[in-house]
Amino acid sequence: MSATRKRYFARLVGRCLIFVLCVLLCLFRPGDFAVLDGMNFFKTLSPLHLLWLVWVADMFLQIIPIRNKVPLGSQKLFANRFRPIREKINYEALRNYIVSTTKVAYKVFILWCALIAVIGILYYSGVIDKMNLFMISVLFYVCDLICVLIWCPFRLIMKNRCCTTCRIFNWDHLMMFSPLIYMGGFYAGSLVLMAAVAWLVWELCVMMYPERFWDQSNAALKCSECTDKLCTQYCRKLRS
Repeated sequence: MSATRKRYFARLVGRCLIFVLCVLLCLFRPGDFAVLDGMNFFKTLSPLHLLWLVWVADMFLQIIPIRNKVPLGSQKLFANRFRPIREKINYEALRNYIVSTTKVAYKVFILWCALIAVIGILYYSGVIDKMNLFMISVLFYVCDLICVLIWCPFRLIMKNRCCTTCRIFNWDHLMMFSPLIYMGGFYAGSLVLMAAVAWLVWELCVMMYPERFWDQSNAALKCSECTDKLCTQYCRKLRS
């Protein structure tokens, strides 16, 4: 198992523990969730402040170039992770690849928006409250790494080879925090805003530097060059 995959399993365990702790807060210290209301973020201290810091740090690492510790799939938008192929890039094929993967990506986007709309209906009809919205986001936080390490339903739609080549790798925080758009207040608003920034940086780079996102133009994305070995399928792909 690669060092990156080991780190990700450790992070998955950590996220599961965070989910359990949040459930315990819901049951025994619901008052801690008052920080979600309006500007209470600045008026009271809560364990949720620590989680907010973790989430902000995670998103910050997606919008700055980092060479170590962060998987290539998340950092391939930056020039320091781009290794052009030795042959001449087929720009027509590159354009076709970006257009086709973007179309599929936005099918995922529409499906996700439908899910978030259902959550919004439940919220505004009084079936769930702000605490439940928060817990849904924490659940998505856990599911994010389950998709990376174990099984990803989006791969059935995207048809991507692995996480390293995934067109929507850095959509994770936008999807994770999308239930919070109904909540209002600084806590939720700041997370949604920064997630939108991380998503926008990613999408702009896809449009401005498409060659960084295709394994037929960026040699670093090829299975044979993989150092992360994050995906469960990488061994089979390397043998094929």
